Amino acid sequence: MDDLTHRSEVAERAARAGGDLALDRFRTDIPVETKDGKTDVVTQADRDAQSHVIEVIREEFPDDTIVGEEDGVEPSSTDHASGQSPRAEEALKEVPEEGPAWVIDPIDGTANYVRGIPIWATSVAAVIDGEPVAATNAMPALEDCYVADGEETRLNGEAISVSERGDPKTCMVSPTLWWDFEQRGEFAAAVRAIIERFGDMRRFGCAQGTLNMIADGGLDGAMSDVRPNPWDTVAGIHLVRKAGGRATDLEGERWRHDSEGLVVSNGTVHEAVLEAIRAVRR
Repeated sequence: MDDLTHRSEVAERAARAGGDLALDRFRTDIPVETKDGKTDVVTQADRDAQSHVIEVIREEFPDDTIVGEEDGVEPSSTDHASGQSPRAEEALKEVPEEGPAWVIDPIDGTANYVRGIPIWATSVAAVIDGEPVAATNAMPALEDCYVADGEETRLNGEAISVSERGDPKTCMVSPTLWWDFEQRGEFAAAVRAIIERFGDMRRFGCAQGTLNMIADGGLDGAMSDVRPNPWDTVAGIHLVRKAGGRATDLEGERWRHDSEGLVVSNGTVHEAVLEAIRAVRR
């Protein structure tokens, strides 16, 4: 097995394992905490799922860098050689420019998760020298698993592709990511820019889930002028690209993990989505 195939298989195994753990606690009376604001919520399921994902990765790639949303997650198993639990692992918050790394979001869409809404994902991307090479977004509450290797994107084992819609009036576009309360004017402008240019609009509260839907053709585009976190985007961007779609920054340049803003589409209507987000900036 070559290295990239190995990484793809581990990404899928890790995402499924973390997603299954989160699913076991979904729609239970789990305590909810807040981080940086009243809508920025987290649960112990987030931390435990990230820990479980890391454990799966560490079994195969013990020295790789981990980039993840949650801080100081406790390992969920014991080091059997020593009989002691290994120390908590601090995940980085930025993707390194060199070397192998893994980008993890244990529950993308925690606000949905804690309300019992099934649109949330456990996301794992393998990255080398800053570029994703494999990704899995597991959505266990929907019984869906999106996987991209170096060749294609698959949904539950079947190859998928972005939509072929070219008329903006037939397209459905999402104002993805999250505008904070002090940015609600921009959020309102993004909604207006979409409804003035496209056939319909959706917002799902799960960035990776939104990118999944572009990859499988359900959505035709998504946009935000907010700088995204890598755990919210890197895996889904790889899924979209391997399904034939396009992802850029606000200037139309190829999107990277450190880009400002995010514009994603089926490729055919990309210029229309770019114009919509530029209208927000104006």
